Amino acid sequence: MRGMIVKLFTATCLIALTNTGFSFCGFYVAKADTKLFNKASQVVLVRDEDRTVLTMANDFSGDLKEFAIVIPVPTFLEREQIHIGDKAIIEHLDAYSAPRLVEYFDEDPCRVTRYMEMNMMKSAGAKRQRDDAKAASLGVTIEAEYTIGEYDILILSAKQSDGLQTWLVDSGYKMPKGAEKVLGSYIKQKMRFFVAKVNLTEQSKLGYTFLRPIQVAYESPKFMLPIRLGTLNADGAQELYVYALTRKGRVETTNYRTVKLPTGMDLPIYIKNDFGDFYRDMFAEQVKRENNSVVFLEYAWDMNWCDPCAADPLSEKELRELGVFWISDGTQKGGPGKLRAPPTAARDVFVTRLHVRYDADRFPEDLFFQVTGDRQNFQGRYVLRHPWKGDEDCDEAVRYREGLRDRFEREAKQLANLTGWDINEIRGKIDFGRVPEPPEPWWRKLWRR
Repeated sequence: MRGMIVKLFTATCLIALTNTGFSFCGFYVAKADTKLFNKASQVVLVRDEDRTVLTMANDFSGDLKEFAIVIPVPTFLEREQIHIGDKAIIEHLDAYSAPRLVEYFDEDPCRVTRYMEMNMMKSAGAKRQRDDAKAASLGVTIEAEYTIGEYDILILSAKQSDGLQTWLVDSGYKMPKGAEKVLGSYIKQKMRFFVAKVNLTEQSKLGYTFLRPIQVAYESPKFMLPIRLGTLNADGAQELYVYALTRKGRVETTNYRTVKLPTGMDLPIYIKNDFGDFYRDMFAEQVKRENNSVVFLEYAWDMNWCDPCAADPLSEKELRELGVFWISDGTQKGGPGKLRAPPTAARDVFVTRLHVRYDADRFPEDLFFQVTGDRQNFQGRYVLRHPWKGDEDCDEAVRYREGLRDRFEREAKQLANLTGWDINEIRGKIDFGRVPEPPEPWWRKLWRR
């Protein structure tokens, strides 16, 4: 998982105001999920008071014998605090919260109607030889070791960064340049180190051909995500998606600005077939304008519903698997010896999706977060409006067609402003169809020879 992994042996349709915000409408037609980016790491943070459940989706590609992660954690972890999760649930959460494209179809202007309102709605082969006496001499303590699922896991503490780095190197870990200084800063904070390798034998028994997410549950006043180790051997900027699930409301970073992504713009309808290119270039342009130094908010929503829905809200079972410990586990008693399913409690879960492109120069600190009381809904949402193509020629239809050219021009300028694309190339891709040319000014004919 880039951004947290030390790789070893390698380096507008506003239709109603409600108490919870505003409602959108339109047909959902496309989403911008993490698959648009090659170096995309995903982390789910479940947070309530001082309790945190962290889920890390690994994007490692290569020989699994070369995979391991080293993650600073704020407290000791017992075996029962570590779990192997389900990648499909993170993919569902990604789809649910992804920026989306919606479309409308203009009504016949001769009927004097409004737009139709539609709510759519690591390694077993690597035999680790440990010398506890040598570790102690280096100030390193192996506090615990576990095999959980397909991972061999160590919980380490250390007194000095040079001793920890020496122990890691002697144990077969190739540490990137600059690691000692970063490790030292975590040691001063009295943080432990969570180290995981793939146990190939166990993975083979389990039958998995990919790495499942690792989950850890702990209690600490620190609400943070360590990203600095992952920048040391990164080959360029990294993409990080953080999905935060809370009871109270939206999550934001405290040591970097959290900025809402531009949203709600009308775009030329040809973007329906180029939404991936649009979103990548739009995000890159916004990162550039913010000097590569902010965290973007892509989605904030009460997980009891969605509008329009890029995917259904997560079920209670999926939320429990992600560590949302405050909702029902489905085991309420329904009478002597019987169980009954409780009413849905998903409304007690608010999801925040943050997206950051980072490197060591622009993000020299780890990410620190806070939970706010803001429950206003927000989504990255982009709109296509298909023009009416009827043949009626009432006065309203004539005025409608005359206004289309101005509308298409506004959409072209919106797209150019968001992405930095050439405005003339955009105009060349717009189908003007039956849109009339603007009338020639009356004064132009006065002295024409």
